[in-house]
Amino acid sequence: MTSRKRATTLGVAEMVAQRARQAQAIGVDGIVCSAEESANLRAILGRDIALVTPGIRPAGSAAGDQKRVMTPARAIAAGSDYLVVGRPVVAAADPKAAAQAIVAEIAAAS
Repeated sequence: MTSRKRATTLGVAEMVAQRARQAQAIGVDGIVCSAEESANLRAILGRDIALVTPGIRPAGSAAGDQKRVMTPARAIAAGSDYLVVGRPVVAAADPKAAAQAIVAEIAAAS
């Protein structure tokens, strides 16, 4: 059986964990993952790998086309190191105010 066939029998959480361990084994410095996976990956990988998390939405923001979103504070609490925030800022009526609010939420969570 090929590794591709074995991978298809894994659930999402198991496959993410497997791929993260493989990345760590070859010396990758960071991975991109959903904030929903951050806590589990942090427990598996420790602090040696940076977790980069897209799909960050401030409280009350629409999810848009993202299926797996989380607020900045919850993502940080889950173990994310770097947060990717795009549309909540660029699509805001006042992008500067939106960015400042997100920065304030991050500062309060840190």
